[in-house]
Amino acid sequence: MKKIGLLSQIFIAFVLAVILGLIFGPSISVIQPLGDLFLRLLQFIVVPLIFATLITAVSGTDIKTVGRIGTKTVSFYLFTTAIAIVIGLGIGFLMQPGVGVDMPSDMIGEIPDEEDQSVVDTFLNIVPENPIEALSEGEILQIIFFALFIGLGVGLVGEKAKIINNFFDGFADVMYKITGLIIKVAPIGILGLIAPVVGEYGLDIILPLLKLIIATLIASIIHAGITYTTAIRVFGKMSPITFFKGIAPAALFAFSSASSAATLPITIENTQKNLGVSERVSSFVLPLGATINMDGTAIYQGVAALFVAQLYGISLGATEILSIVLIATLASIGTAGVPGAGLVMLTLVLTSIGLPLEGLALVAGIDRILDMIRCVDNVVGDATCAVSIDGTEKRKSKRGQNEENIASEQA
Repeated sequence: MKKIGLLSQIFIAFVLAVILGLIFGPSISVIQPLGDLFLRLLQFIVVPLIFATLITAVSGTDIKTVGRIGTKTVSFYLFTTAIAIVIGLGIGFLMQPGVGVDMPSDMIGEIPDEEDQSVVDTFLNIVPENPIEALSEGEILQIIFFALFIGLGVGLVGEKAKIINNFFDGFADVMYKITGLIIKVAPIGILGLIAPVVGEYGLDIILPLLKLIIATLIASIIHAGITYTTAIRVFGKMSPITFFKGIAPAALFAFSSASSAATLPITIENTQKNLGVSERVSSFVLPLGATINMDGTAIYQGVAALFVAQLYGISLGATEILSIVLIATLASIGTAGVPGAGLVMLTLVLTSIGLPLEGLALVAGIDRILDMIRCVDNVVGDATCAVSIDGTEKRKSKRGQNEENIASEQA
């Protein structure tokens, strides 16, 4: 196996998992603990990895640069999310996934509880009342906020805080090393994650809603093929082939786990080692993206909203369509990077335009499958932003260096 690359190992494990799931059916769930264990290994390093790497990245960067990177990152995420929703709506109108659907009652899932947290509350909750509690509970946005200010404080104090900077620098290296060790067993984890899903659902629940699945998949591919490819070429100055090959291990694991938060350690390693993104940019952009950048979820919300409307024969006007775009964009900020979170956020979108929540029961039946599809775009979108921001920062640094050289020569 050492002669086979990690990407090939993951792909082989994925194919094997599908075969075993189809052959053994629900009984293949006996290997699910392998997948659960791998998820736990990744989840246990997420918080210390984000905390240490972000402090190290920010402490060595001036406030102006941090503000510039932060502004570009949030703007990039919001813009691509809005594009994703528009693409999802476009495919939904074109393919009409809700027309002619007839699902057996035993395949209908449960309607999730409504999400009652407002956008204002979401922004207020970024600031932790107790940062230690935020660390223990794994509240990513609050951890980012805490680490950001610790890093800024260390940078402002300077020499006196050097011991703190050295500690977190070394701690970050330790977490990178642990991440590398855990990722080596990714194929086993993927086998334990995918096989039980295939064994449980099979083809019975997929066929009646195949149009909805295909519509979501096509919209995701179009978004990646156009939006991400354009950003990578224009801002990152990188070949799309190089990019997609480099991020492929993270994308495959995102599909298997349906969790961008759990995939974060792999995403960080892929962007740094395979794509050459600096630690300063990746340590800031990727954790933030795993929390607020949900392009795949946005696509899903656009397609699913039209699915429900078509299912009940409800026509949506320009006002309702615009509301979907705006609300889904803002709702994506508060969507947790865990399996099933997108379905909960969809309740907010449907409620806002007056669509019946009962339609979610059908979507819930195949939500795991849709979750796997949308998680890939979420993770690839994070990496796209990291490559794009890193490319602009490197060119800015190079221009600054050239200006200094010219001024030096003139002097």
